[in-house]
Amino acid sequence: MSEIFGIPIQAFLGQLLLGLVNGSFYAMLSLGLAVIFGLLGIVNFAHGALYMIGAYVAWLSLEKFGLNYWVALVVSPLVVGLLGVVIERLLLKRLYKLDPLYGLLLTFGLALIAEGVFRDQFGVSGQQYPVPELLQGATNLGFMVLPNYRAWVVVSCLSICLGTWFLIEKTSLGATLRASTENPQLVQAFGINVPLMVTMTYAGGAALAAIAGVLAAPVIQITPLMGSNLIIVVFAVVVIGGMGSILGSILTGVMLGLMEGLTKVFYPEASSIVVFVIMVIVLMVRPAGLFGKEK
Repeated sequence: MSEIFGIPIQAFLGQLLLGLVNGSFYAMLSLGLAVIFGLLGIVNFAHGALYMIGAYVAWLSLEKFGLNYWVALVVSPLVVGLLGVVIERLLLKRLYKLDPLYGLLLTFGLALIAEGVFRDQFGVSGQQYPVPELLQGATNLGFMVLPNYRAWVVVSCLSICLGTWFLIEKTSLGATLRASTENPQLVQAFGINVPLMVTMTYAGGAALAAIAGVLAAPVIQITPLMGSNLIIVVFAVVVIGGMGSILGSILTGVMLGLMEGLTKVFYPEASSIVVFVIMVIVLMVRPAGLFGKEK
């Protein structure tokens, strides 16, 4: 069979693969947002900026210090995670007892500052980051040619997402994290440093954004606008999955990436809005999102 619904199978599967790659990035970024909102109650609009900074740290590590891609996968989340510690300790800790709108406005302002600083330093033209030598080339699957790096992106993103979900939902550390945000006085009484747990949660969410930035660097051009161009879609993913639902964000991110890819095959003009159309429908039927808890 060479066609599906009148479309060449190579074109169909190619767009499906592109949708899976995009969906993997959506899942990674929405995961970080869901962790921060679910555990801290902060609508972190700076997440796109942290994703962008992660990509720039990888590029600067290569250009200035000669550190390769694999080292950048470690260095970048550490650097951005430390930045997350600074943001949480200096700014966000003052907002936890206030309406979440204050956190959204603060992080939105931080995102604008970061974008402005990087535009001033690097301009708006994109920077190229090479595909690591180990992942160059492609694999012929018979019905299509699969670029090795894109296969790596899908596998690594989904592995990190599922690993994070397991850590938070199925381990004692995750239970302690959840308890620290739900009943901090009780947890503090058991001798656990709750402020440190909260700080590490935000830093972990920032590090997830940085890892996504490094993974994206060889696929797209690194620009100061790369985060702001993506964050609106990612917020839509989180809303559809259910605010604070970690598994919901992962599954919804992959699903919407695939839906976006299929829309490009059958009705390309709607591919840029299909996520938001789905968001409107879901909110009309289930305001808490697909996996969110109804109040």
